Amino acid sequence: MKTMFKFRNLLTAVAGLMVTSGMVSCSKDDPAPTVRNIVQLAQTDTTLSILVSAVSKAGLATTLSTTSNLTVFAPTNAAFRAAGYPQTVIDALTPAQVTSILTPILTYHVVGATVSSSAVPASDTVKTLNGKNIYASRNANGVFVNGIAVTAADLTASNGVVHKIGGVLVPPTKTIAQIVIDDPANFSLLLTAVSKAGLADALLGPGKFTVFAPTNAAFGATPFNTADAINAADATAVGNIVKAHVIGTSVFASDLINGATAPTLNAGQTLTISLPAAVKITGSANPASAVSAANIVATNGVVHVIDRVIL
Repeated sequence: MKTMFKFRNLLTAVAGLMVTSGMVSCSKDDPAPTVRNIVQLAQTDTTLSILVSAVSKAGLATTLSTTSNLTVFAPTNAAFRAAGYPQTVIDALTPAQVTSILTPILTYHVVGATVSSSAVPASDTVKTLNGKNIYASRNANGVFVNGIAVTAADLTASNGVVHKIGGVLVPPTKTIAQIVIDDPANFSLLLTAVSKAGLADALLGPGKFTVFAPTNAAFGATPFNTADAINAADATAVGNIVKAHVIGTSVFASDLINGATAPTLNAGQTLTISLPAAVKITGSANPASAVSAANIVATNGVVHVIDRVIL
């Protein structure tokens, strides 16, 4: 009897070891774990309830449930509220407003490919279902889209992936040049300098530029303090000054790393970044230019307003 008792104890111990070590497989009759589609995944997250409601209001639930290989950058409820879209506003939108406002915003958050957080490039443009580009980046600070942080990444769905973000992405409607043109009170002298340098067409065209934009007050502290002074100056000299303010890729405030350098459109010239948010020509003895307004998104890049002309 003692021998039989010991043998049973041994069998029990071995069985327990097999279970805890994963050696025992599930029965073929056990149900497989359910993988939810993007909409179902969002419905299980109480912090995404406004997004779920907005998607339903815009008639996009079927698209986001059945279309394969999607990436959704999903604003949280707090993000919608901060952007002026609490649930009450979403509920009150008219059909015309849904078409003109809500649907363009929602489709601007969706990419027609599955992109994990580890696959986000250091800096690049990605076309959305809206047809316009978002600007994605990954650096030591995290993963960002249009400078807005991903707060929870790689939520896997059956038809793609969801990344929760802390802000609402608003589709840009103007190029960098149009932003400058439409604000003469701040940028008329910059526009004159850009035109003198022959760069207006470049900043109107496609691209992913970053422009550090000095205000009229910033130009006022230089010899180029009037339109006449800029137009009377040597075109090459003005061109070199303007090019020092332009980086040929999109750089948002979230991408600024203290001490990092970035090449300008002036061949061989770089800008050095200093935090919290300032730039200067690498090696220059002049004071740095502080960013006073950041992350103004354009269809072809981003604008940061600065308080001093970069010289």
